[in-house]
Amino acid sequence: MGFSFLRLCLAGFCLSCYTGGIIYKGEPLMRLDKYLAETAQCTRSEAKTMLAKGRVQVNGVVCKKGDTQLKDTDTVAVDGAPLRYQKFVYLMLNKPEGVVSASTDKRDTTVVDLVGDAYPRRELFPAGRLDKTSTGFVLLTDDGGFAHDILSPRHHVSKTYTVTIDTPLTQEMCTGFAAGVTLADGTALSPAEVTALSPDGCTVRVVLRQGVYHQIKRMFGVYGAGVNALHREAIGGLALDAQLAPGQWRELSDEELTKITR
Repeated sequence: MGFSFLRLCLAGFCLSCYTGGIIYKGEPLMRLDKYLAETAQCTRSEAKTMLAKGRVQVNGVVCKKGDTQLKDTDTVAVDGAPLRYQKFVYLMLNKPEGVVSASTDKRDTTVVDLVGDAYPRRELFPAGRLDKTSTGFVLLTDDGGFAHDILSPRHHVSKTYTVTIDTPLTQEMCTGFAAGVTLADGTALSPAEVTALSPDGCTVRVVLRQGVYHQIKRMFGVYGAGVNALHREAIGGLALDAQLAPGQWRELSDEELTKITR
């Protein structure tokens, strides 16, 4: 499942919907051929071919000049279908077990592989990793600044997990998580939250605000508990879409992005 990067928008969509920074009304945005290459996911030469064949319209009028400077109020269409410019891509993916959180891997299927060729000119990567055996919400993007912000402990963006452990949750674990667990190698972690979700105390919810390699497994390991399953439910205030089956993905809206950092 997924939506092509070439989004077809409602008639009348204009470049003022661009979200990659402040664009003042009437300010030049970029050359038409560059805009086509980025929105239609084609090369500059392919964009020039589309222009030469009269397939491109600016404000409803055929335009064949690639050096035309677009403004934020302009509308661009190819074969009558309006295009939307996105500076960055943000995807919610429901990672299945057995898939690795990486852009490329020589042996295993990666989370980026699941997107297929929907974004051929984008360098997508996972903003935060899950172990190969773990499942749930992985955010894919090509926005390095945004990824840094949500992963940095200074920004306190929470990650929420449902975890199955092999021994019931104890008060000692709850107290230790709240105070900040010190791992076996001496690494002192920030405070975290853990609460029981099942009567037997073996299914729990964990909320973290930092990311350390195999963090949850190592935290429970301090108390002699093993992790049998781990599923990321949410990043910040945005929960994984329940309609996404394992391996499926979709683009995030501006409102959903705001929920992540809220």
